[in-house]
Amino acid sequence: MPQRIVLASNNAGKVREIGQLLAGHEIEVLPQSSFDIPEAEETGLTFVENAILKARNACAHSGLPAIADDSGLEVDALGGEPGIYSARYAGPDATDADNNALLMERLADVPDEQRTARFQCLMVYLRHEKDPTPILCQGTWEGRILRAPQGENGFGYDPVFFVPEKGCSAAELPAEVKNALSHRGQALRCLVERLAGYPPAP
Repeated sequence: MPQRIVLASNNAGKVREIGQLLAGHEIEVLPQSSFDIPEAEETGLTFVENAILKARNACAHSGLPAIADDSGLEVDALGGEPGIYSARYAGPDATDADNNALLMERLADVPDEQRTARFQCLMVYLRHEKDPTPILCQGTWEGRILRAPQGENGFGYDPVFFVPEKGCSAAELPAEVKNALSHRGQALRCLVERLAGYPPAP
């Protein structure tokens, strides 16, 4: 019987991606919306802290193990912005288009060779709310920021993130190619490997 794990996210893009990445494993991932779990308040100052806060919140409300990720975009020319504020870069109710527009504005005068950036993903697995030894996995995806959005796939900053080895934006990649390369794919593959030898939730 598959292990039931709550995914501490209401982001439809993340739920879809993680479901694709875990296909074929003995894991049934349930979005936290299935349990009417309220969003955790992301008060941490790092991806690690916020991921743990989200996972702990999901465990507390569901009684099940939880996976959470905190991920974002780091742009070198902006000192690492938007970083942990990636999802709300243009404000608390910002859309992906709002965030991308603000990023384009702030990088308007930055030459192409200085538009280096990377996606970071920190993924956490907690067996229960008070688990003292969470599994932590990190993935990093290097690229640079385009001058205008390209592509219709993906979500978030994918349309403005250029993938050098593919010569296109992340939003122009088929899902299976993106999942093989992406920060989230890297972190989740690490997590699946770690879970294979990890004691089950009590």
